[in-house]
Amino acid sequence: MSEYQYYEFVAVDRPLTSVQQRELRALSTRARITSSSFVNDYQWGDLKGDPQEWMQRYFDAFLYLANWGTHRVALRLPIGVLSPAVAAEYCVGESARSWATRTHVILDLHSEDEDGDEVFYDGGGHLAAILPARAELAAGDRRLLYLAWLLCVQGRELADDEPEPPVPSGLKDLSGSQRALVDFLRLDPDLLAVAAEASTPLKEQAPSVAALSRWVKALPEAEKNDLVVRLMRGDDVHLRSELLARFHGTTSVEDTNAGRTAGKLLAAAEERWSRRQQLAQQREAAELERRQRAAVAAREQRLNTLAGRQEQEWQRVCAMIETKRPKEYDAAIILLADLKALADRDGDAEAFRQRMRQVRERHARKPSLLDRLDRAGLD
Repeated sequence: MSEYQYYEFVAVDRPLTSVQQRELRALSTRARITSSSFVNDYQWGDLKGDPQEWMQRYFDAFLYLANWGTHRVALRLPIGVLSPAVAAEYCVGESARSWATRTHVILDLHSEDEDGDEVFYDGGGHLAAILPARAELAAGDRRLLYLAWLLCVQGRELADDEPEPPVPSGLKDLSGSQRALVDFLRLDPDLLAVAAEASTPLKEQAPSVAALSRWVKALPEAEKNDLVVRLMRGDDVHLRSELLARFHGTTSVEDTNAGRTAGKLLAAAEERWSRRQQLAQQREAAELERRQRAAVAAREQRLNTLAGRQEQEWQRVCAMIETKRPKEYDAAIILLADLKALADRDGDAEAFRQRMRQVRERHARKPSLLDRLDRAGLD
């Protein structure tokens, strides 16, 4: 299997300056570099740079995949919309970690598959599908953070008695971008399903003008002045998300008090998987039985059709054999098998054996035909 690696970086909040683009170009002559992205793939060699450093200096999102099974997604958000402490509450292992710079919080999510990933020979499109989840997180939706914690649980990176963090609403109804993240990071659907059992439905958050007005009026005058200045400067793209998150609070999270732990979730996921396998086996057995009954009924109908026409069908068999064509031999074998079944059913097995001896004697110099007859048990 040949090597394949794909790197994609995206600048969302601010475009890359010309100086930044030149810095990146100095590290790669092949990459597709624009004011908002860096994209390159490698079938030999590797990126001449540190993705962690690039996320701190240039970009807001990063996706990496390699066909030996590594998938990686990183997202950078301003500290104003995501607290480093909140990120650290969910990103607790090697599969999901977080760190903070002076201005940003960066989430780094990993998935490994030892069987490799030959189907991914084009990384394009994955990050575009996942990227809206960043805006959802910026607006206070913690479902992405909880998925990051589940990724650590799936990787057996936590002690069995590690308590579950607060469970956000809406895990049973993930957004399209969150679902794309789940698929890309190969999060176990059974683990997600049992985790979602404690998640309440996501409530629509459409504040009325009156409610917003009351909230704004309650803000201190100095803070309102600062917000207006930030708005007029136009360099804070997350200002609306920040304010709405403050207005709503974060997406509703549940302290289930159910004592769920990493170990209990894993055990529940394994039990759910076992139940699904049992149901699948039962459905498969029922389907096999249905097909067998249908095959028996179809065979009986064919035999009923053959009854009374045996001589004509024997003549057809002889005609097909005389062609000396393999396909005609195969068709003759099928017809002979039906004639044998009809003879067995109607008590004419000896007559059938006599006719078969005649066929074998007449075509004794056709080894291909005789081999087919032997394998079909026609004698």
